[in-house]
Order: sequence, then C-alpha cells, then structure tokens
Amino acid sequence: MTRILLTLAAGLLAFGVQAAELGDDGLHKTDWMRDTFKDLSEDLEEANGEGKRLLIMFEQRGCVYCTKMHEDVFPAENISSYIDENYFVVQLNLHGDVEVTDFDGETLSEKDMARKWGILFTPTMMFIDDEVSEGVTAPEAAVATMPGAFGKGTTLDMLTWVAEKRYELDNGEDFQRYHARMIQERNNGSTD
Repeated sequence: MTRILLTLAAGLLAFGVQAAELGDDGLHKTDWMRDTFKDLSEDLEEANGEGKRLLIMFEQRGCVYCTKMHEDVFPAENISSYIDENYFVVQLNLHGDVEVTDFDGETLSEKDMARKWGILFTPTMMFIDDEVSEGVTAPEAAVATMPGAFGKGTTLDMLTWVAEKRYELDNGEDFQRYHARMIQERNNGSTD
C-alpha cells in the first residue's frame, strides 16, 4: 500500500500537479503571485524591472471557477512555469478591503476598485501594457482582459499572445485568430 501511495505521489509531482492552497482571505495562493502594497504604478515598475508583464487577477472566496483554474489549469507545468517566467501577478479580492492605488492615483478598497473597473466575473485576468500613460485607469491600460475560467490551451494561448505582444502586430491576427491557429497547430482540435 505504501509503495502505491509513493508511486501515485511521484506521478502527481512529475505532472506538476499541486494542491491549490487557500489563504486566510479564502483565495487560492500560488508561488508566482506577488504580495505587494497594491500600488499599480509601483507594481508595473517592478514588473518592468524584472522584464515581466503585470497581470492583475481578481478572484473571490468560494469561486468554483477560480478553483477550476487553480486545480486544473494553473498547476500544469507549461502554464505555471510560463506565468512564473513572464508575469508579475497581483491578486485582488472582488470583495476585499485592502487598499489599491490605480494608475490614475485614486486609492480604493479592492471591492470598490472592482466596481470602478466594472469587474463582474471571477476569475478575471487583466493584462497591463508595459507602458501606462499618466491619468489612465487599469482597464484603460489593459491590452487584454480575460473574464472567466478557460481550459489549459486557451489560457496558455492568451498568456503567450500577451507576453509576445502579438496584439501589436499588424497582421490581422487578433487573439481569436491566433487561438484558432494554435488549436490547429496542436492538431487535435482541442482548446486544451
């Protein structure tokens, strides 16, 4: 029996599967999330200093879709390592009281900032441009927003599309066309 359990544990580790830990706020926590002062201008500066993209991720306690992402999608080795290598992730709580300072200088609680930004779904991933003009809000500075839970392929494609700045290319390939091409290249018709 011990041998079976050890084999099972080794197999899970080999596939990069990790249990999603919950923090005191009830949100899932990962090693690639950053604990910051939630001043987005400072977070962007730090992300740029590390050569990474700023990713703001809204979640909420008890969110089944957040759980899906943290148990089925983010633990995949190719996704987890891609996020860790390319993104500076700041997690916000849809109903939280921690103060957040927007790029326009306004400071609000997480829940009030969510209202200001029109965040309706969790998880919502907001990908921030690496240069933000003075006086703009985070949604105005976002190059893409991904509301909801998606499969591994869709998530990796979005992460890649943003990290490679494919949105700047003048080739007519928006995200949906890029994603469709990636599905075809994976040659299995699956978004995963």
